[in-house]
Amino acid sequence: CFNSGSSCEKCDFETDLCKALRELNLQPGWIRRNGRSGMGPPYSDHNANDSAYFLSLSSKMRSSSATLRTNVFLPNDEEHVCQITFHYWISQMSGTLMVGLQKHSEDTITNIWQVSGELQNQWKANTITINSTEKYEV
Repeated sequence: CFNSGSSCEKCDFETDLCKALRELNLQPGWIRRNGRSGMGPPYSDHNANDSAYFLSLSSKMRSSSATLRTNVFLPNDEEHVCQITFHYWISQMSGTLMVGLQKHSEDTITNIWQVSGELQNQWKANTITINSTEKYEV
């Protein structure tokens, strides 16, 4: 759910990429699949629905990285903070999942959250809060 103030946009992968992610920006390595795909765990989404779609890293990508970028978000003001809640599943000890923030005046991506080194094999949820006075991508 991408929340800015009272409006909340739910983001799923049932028909394609969701609106918040850049279209055609699915980098090599990301696969849109569901639990019935025969590709191993997870066998359902975070609601235990085996036909619901999610994004997964291909097994060919075990030793490299792949990025997902959002569309451009507009600046926040004092009343509106952006909150992004996402569900994730880590099935490799060596994997690291990172969330970065790139403000439009900066070339660099600032790491704002990460998790690694835990073999969890279960869905977890995390919410990040972003406050930016300029346009940005996540």
